[in-house]
Amino acid sequence: MKYVYILESLDSEHFYVGITEDLRARLAKHNAGEVPHSSKYGPWRLRTYIAFSDEQSALAFEKYLKSGSGRAFAKKHF
Repeated sequence: MKYVYILESLDSEHFYVGITEDLRARLAKHNAGEVPHSSKYGPWRLRTYIAFSDEQSALAFEKYLKSGSGRAFAKKHF
């Protein structure tokens, strides 16, 4: 199972989109500063996640959420 997730910084000004197989471990890494792209904006909380049984679908959805229209979609729906 693959999870596409959206994290929100506790100051609610920054968001991070990623993909993982283990949400708890990945969130712990983000909050420990072990992920270079998110280390300066933590701590983080999980805003939402979507589970996929197909890896290709998960990768495509993650890519979409990182696009301009995907960010607008996420802001409106999540």
